[in-house]
Amino acid sequence: MRIGRNHFVKDKKIIVTGASKGIGRGIAIEIAAHGGIPILIARSQELLQELADEIEANNGICRVYSIDRFSREAIEEQINDMLETEKRIHGLINNAGFGVFDSIEELNMDEVEEMFQVNVLAGMQYAKAFLPHFLQFKGKSHIINIVSQAAKLPTPKAAGYAASKHAMLGFTNVLRQETRGSSLTVTSVNLGPVKTNFFEMADKEGKYQQNVEKYMLSPEKVASKVVHSLFSNRREINMPWWMEAGSILYRLFPGLMEKLLQSQFDKK
Repeated sequence: MRIGRNHFVKDKKIIVTGASKGIGRGIAIEIAAHGGIPILIARSQELLQELADEIEANNGICRVYSIDRFSREAIEEQINDMLETEKRIHGLINNAGFGVFDSIEELNMDEVEEMFQVNVLAGMQYAKAFLPHFLQFKGKSHIINIVSQAAKLPTPKAAGYAASKHAMLGFTNVLRQETRGSSLTVTSVNLGPVKTNFFEMADKEGKYQQNVEKYMLSPEKVASKVVHSLFSNRREINMPWWMEAGSILYRLFPGLMEKLLQSQFDKK
């Protein structure tokens, strides 16, 4: 689903983390379709190369930078390589992330630590490193952080995941305030469930996915919305709209909403 054509994307180099699958893959394909140059980052060199081959078969251009793991040292080395090789980068889409749904009693703290490393700290490191680069050039630049409605509307069995997304949303809002008045736009994308392989790890039993399947967003629709918004002054993208409405009501009337929506919240 392509929403018109975003002419601001043409010839722009835009980093997409977590580009090998799901939303990230869709965003990369969409950027190339708009004439942009996606810079693909993920851990699977094989899947990234498959994606690059697909983009190039459709007369697109892309760059591939695989990374073994999203550790601080590996990211720093990769960033230095990109800055030296690409010279000018116009945008960053922090999409890499994963979730695991467990009750707090059953939390695996190693998994929680990795969630924070991938979902929060890696995105913060990329944004911090590229911030001076974006601010030194004339013309628009854009940082988009793919967050989650879980950052606004937490539910049972999502303590680790929701906490990581709360953190990333907080970082995004501060980054936006600190760069106000510059040529950099900062956008958070707060999504409900999306039909991707995310649930293979997050919901191993498949119960939650089965319960919410009819409400799931398509990754193609999300990708189209994100790329259409590149280099425009969007503070947030919230999908689906009714979940954002629910999160607003939750902030206003938390006790009432927890009572009314308990059966929905417990679907994990």
